[in-house]
Amino acid sequence: MNLAKYIDHTNLKPEVTSLQVIQLCQEAQENNFYAVCVNSSYVALCARELKSTSVKIASVIGFPLGVGDTASKVFETALAIKNGASEIDMVIHVGALKEKNYAYVQNDIAEVVKAAAGNKVKVILETALLSDDEKKMACELSLKAKAHFVKTCTGFGGGGATVADIKLMKSVVGSQMEIKASGGIKTSEFAAELIEAGADRLGTSSGVALIANKTVTSGSY
Repeated sequence: MNLAKYIDHTNLKPEVTSLQVIQLCQEAQENNFYAVCVNSSYVALCARELKSTSVKIASVIGFPLGVGDTASKVFETALAIKNGASEIDMVIHVGALKEKNYAYVQNDIAEVVKAAAGNKVKVILETALLSDDEKKMACELSLKAKAHFVKTCTGFGGGGATVADIKLMKSVVGSQMEIKASGGIKTSEFAAELIEAGADRLGTSSGVALIANKTVTSGSY
């Protein structure tokens, strides 16, 4: 398995510096990772660092809580795309989902999809905070909103990716959407299990260690 092609090489820590983002981009190039995943303020820097490479840029939106209003998510998405992002990882409004305000949740996603102007949108469900029924509903709403991926976690809300969650998500979206596993992917063996269960992409800050088949003992993402 070419694990590198699944990896969104990620640094979303609040204390991340420009130099660390540059290092992230260099590692992504050296290891042929699919993409880097960064906060929106670093998209333009990544675009400069990754110019003329095949590494894509994913920007998180409404991160990590997801409770900003839709207009703010739309603005952040449009700016990220303008600055060079080709993928958007947006956080779902968990509270709206839990109170069964499904129209709000679907519209929130759909407006980000529209603002992304044809670029891929991944919807972060924050699975550790949801029941199985809520996970299924979040997948259904993401599908109706025409997003491209459903994604497990921010890595900041507790819990992490599980094989069971990937299988559950796959049971809802089938081949109509892709799935991104993120949160707590610390060994190449676990990464392979997630891919076998149906994950099409892996979000991790441990990509360099994973492809070297080393176990990671620290870090949240």
